[in-house]
Amino acid sequence: MEQEIKLRVSGIEKSFPGVKALSNIEFKVRKGTVHALCGENGAGKSTLMKIINGIYKPDKGQIYIDEKPVKIQNPIQARNYGIAMIAQELNYVPEMSIEENLFLGRLPKKKTGSVDWKQLRKKTEEFLKNENLPYHPTQKMKTLTVSDIQMIEIIKAISNDAKIIVMDEPTSAITQKEVDTLFEKIKVLKEKGVSIIYISHKMDEVFQIADDITVLRDGTVVESHPASEIDIDKVISLMVGRKIENAYPKESIDIGETLLEVKDLSSKGIYKDINFHVKKGEIIGFAGLVGAGRTEVMRSIFGLDPITSGSIIKDGKEIQIKTVKDSIKNDIVMLSEDRKRYGIIPMRSITENASLSSLEKIIYGGYAHEKEERKIVKDYFNKMNVKSPTMDTAIQNLSGGNQQKVLLAKWMMRNPDILILDEPTRGIDIGAKYEIYKLMTDVAKEGKGVIIVSSELPELIGMCDRIYVMCQGVITGELQRDVFSQESIMRFATGTE
Repeated sequence: MEQEIKLRVSGIEKSFPGVKALSNIEFKVRKGTVHALCGENGAGKSTLMKIINGIYKPDKGQIYIDEKPVKIQNPIQARNYGIAMIAQELNYVPEMSIEENLFLGRLPKKKTGSVDWKQLRKKTEEFLKNENLPYHPTQKMKTLTVSDIQMIEIIKAISNDAKIIVMDEPTSAITQKEVDTLFEKIKVLKEKGVSIIYISHKMDEVFQIADDITVLRDGTVVESHPASEIDIDKVISLMVGRKIENAYPKESIDIGETLLEVKDLSSKGIYKDINFHVKKGEIIGFAGLVGAGRTEVMRSIFGLDPITSGSIIKDGKEIQIKTVKDSIKNDIVMLSEDRKRYGIIPMRSITENASLSSLEKIIYGGYAHEKEERKIVKDYFNKMNVKSPTMDTAIQNLSGGNQQKVLLAKWMMRNPDILILDEPTRGIDIGAKYEIYKLMTDVAKEGKGVIIVSSELPELIGMCDRIYVMCQGVITGELQRDVFSQESIMRFATGTE
């Protein structure tokens, strides 16, 4: 007997100015199962989920819950229908406390109508204790790591007692240990009859937990199958419309002389005695568990965080970096791990976001030369293969992968010598990942240096010439390409080597 259908969408269509995002979508989720939704960035996955969660209204089509037609006008209505969503771009209020974020829109009230802070504190303490998160309920969200913010978002959805939970890239910013914890939670939720729509570009995860898989491409459903009747290669070829033979387009490039050298770099209480170098044409990686200090080192080199001691040497000369301006002046640029918080200006257009770091090229004679700006941006827009109706589209309306491409274009327009990429492919589909890897290779071919910070070991192993491993604020190992292995990296990352 077929399992009961918890959620069904029929004939859903949605258009935005200049682009049809969804066309005649048929999609159903069985009760107490995990239904994985796969597709490239821009395939329509997030648009469909935003319709189910009441953020967007469909132009056509119908949503059914327990086979009854419903109209979901907004997220509050969605919540009343038992739908919760963990968005890919973390939705939190940085200046608010953990407890306020956790119960945003549903703060417990006293009979008088005022907030019951005592109950709020008690509930938050229970959640934090259950998740082993060492925080106080009144701590501001902005003080948390991306990984822990992601866990708070997951707790928020689960604590809502939802019957349908949408998880859009829920593991993009959390450690393997936290992934295991999440999968255990999903197992328990399934046993309680909760249905989960799971969006991820990590195919190994999809096949680990999915009961059913639906593939979207260009706003249409390509195929739906039980997970047991389809394999990874088939899903990837359905997603991209072609076969990707080699996920990592690494090429053999002649390595030149040392371009950047970091000596005994320390930041009190965060990292100490960091020594590494990158040569012309070289791609080096930084591995380590969350909290190892990798991002903090890169932020210091980019002038975002202070350096207590040590030196940075470029082209054989010591340079002083105290601000981002200093770093850019020395042709060192950095793509941040949190594109929403530190990368994009959401309401501004693609053109404005891309040209932001190169304004001196378009502002002269007291005027901003729009024609010149559009010409420069268009070259990179095409080079990076950004999928968008126009260059005037607000960047917030693009998929995560296309936002990342615009941010890369912004820095490539400066023609840097050193490109630092912090989690460059987080939450990005296989096709877009390939394009970003290809860009890394092209940059290295030009004799520039690339530094990648990544939590995805296959990515580091596939693309790097050397890998440095950090643990608790120090470099514990350096590996050459011929001895790369996930096991050896993890031994250094856990401090057991």
